[in-house]
Amino acid sequence: MKLSLKTLKPRNPFVVASLRRGAGAHRPGAGSRRQQAERAVRQEVSRLEGRHRRPTP
Repeated sequence: MKLSLKTLKPRNPFVVASLRRGAGAHRPGAGSRRQQAERAVRQEVSRLEGRHRRPTP
């Protein structure tokens, strides 16, 4: 009696390499986006403070 097994779909060799090196979307990570947002808030606050600051007598 001959035993026949269903063959699996061949694996993509590029997937393993891309997962190992952490490949993915080409955008900044969460930490850098958070820092950038914090800098933008600080700039906006300093801009608003400068506009509404009363002159010292």
